[in-house]
Amino acid sequence: MEYRTLGKTGLKISRLGFGGIPIQKIDAKGTREIFELMAEKGINYVDTARGYTVSEEYIGYALEGIRDKFILATKSMARTYDAMKADIEKSLTNLRTDYIDLYQVHNPNAQQLEQVMAEGGALEALFEARAEGKIGHIGITLHSAELFEKAVELDWVETIMFPYNIVETQGVEFIKKCGEKNIGFIAMKPLAGGAIDDARLAIRFIAANDDVSVIIPGMATKDEIEQNILAMEDASPLSNEEMDSINAISSTLGTQFCRRCNYCAPCTVGIPISGVFLFAGYLERYGLGDWARSRYQTLAHKASECIECGVCETRCPYNLPIRQMLKKAADEFGE
Repeated sequence: MEYRTLGKTGLKISRLGFGGIPIQKIDAKGTREIFELMAEKGINYVDTARGYTVSEEYIGYALEGIRDKFILATKSMARTYDAMKADIEKSLTNLRTDYIDLYQVHNPNAQQLEQVMAEGGALEALFEARAEGKIGHIGITLHSAELFEKAVELDWVETIMFPYNIVETQGVEFIKKCGEKNIGFIAMKPLAGGAIDDARLAIRFIAANDDVSVIIPGMATKDEIEQNILAMEDASPLSNEEMDSINAISSTLGTQFCRRCNYCAPCTVGIPISGVFLFAGYLERYGLGDWARSRYQTLAHKASECIECGVCETRCPYNLPIRQMLKKAADEFGE
């Protein structure tokens, strides 16, 4: 297993990490078995979130007696001091630990990021928890390239998590800046939410970028862990044949896959278009129907509210049939 230093945190982590979304599909006992295998294989970086329903709780059960073998990261969508303080305590309880190595601000938009950093914002609670020894380091997770560019310049940001895969390379310029500024970069959605079938190729593509600190595919079976380890162990340069496959995948998915660049925004009636497609991806690819539907229900404006003005399609750099895709999502979610 290859290990890296996670930027300015100084944490020594396995370059292949564990994404904690899919374990919602199994149970605590199954999660324990996965963690025992990861400990044996040297995978020590674990990512979860307050928003991943039972994920923190399953991981907490799995860590009993082997907590010292893992670097533990979670995140919260809290934006205020009180809400973040409560979430940190909840995470500590769920994870059955008195210390979380990395706590992240989870996917704020521009306005929410300002709220997080303002007086009485979530950042105050993170600083306080760090001073008290409850958390070790502070990071941020994002989906917007514009906010990625801003986050690289924030002095409190020690790590940045952002989608990076064969079809989502919109952040590559800022990934390089992370390397230059010693900010740990965490590559999420390595398989583009399950849209990329060839996991080995997907992981090799990301691993070829030396500025990526850790790759966190979601893994819910022992076979997935073994397969991803084999992909990481192959350090040979990408072959011409592999590059042809990468280009083919990019070309195919680039015409029908939302990369969440948000150039389509703002929607005339307020639909969070990329958010709808994100939850639709969980519904269609991850098999997390109940969770995807519950997250979809939090949206103030649903896909069915589309008035088919088409303005979003004129802004999309990938020429996606957004109106048609919204209709499909409305049918799948029932509204």
